[in-house]
Amino acid sequence: MNRNFNYGPAGQALGFDGLRNPELVANCSDTAFQTALWFWMTPRETKPSCHQVMVGEYCPSRADAAANRTAGFGLVTNIVNGGLECNIADDARVNNRIGFYRRYCQVLGVDVGPNLDCAHQLPY
Repeated sequence: MNRNFNYGPAGQALGFDGLRNPELVANCSDTAFQTALWFWMTPRETKPSCHQVMVGEYCPSRADAAANRTAGFGLVTNIVNGGLECNIADDARVNNRIGFYRRYCQVLGVDVGPNLDCAHQLPY
């Protein structure tokens, strides 16, 4: 997690001053874990939560459909890092992440599902 637009709301939701003390996320394991769960579970502005996407609760808005934001691991990448990594063909960062995701799905014996990348999605 980075940027004030993440640390501020996370701290407010979890009861710490994320803007004045963002280092708590790096230095306190309880705060780090709580913040990770908050980030995964919390929808933000026009973005669904990563959790909603991965458990099938995401229902694309008209804007999402027009931006080709379809459910799957690629949409999680868009939620987390869309402005840096989406709507770019064959991005090495995305391809590496997909490789790790495929590996963990294989280890856990679960299907990877559709739409693994965000190459054709407009970023949030």
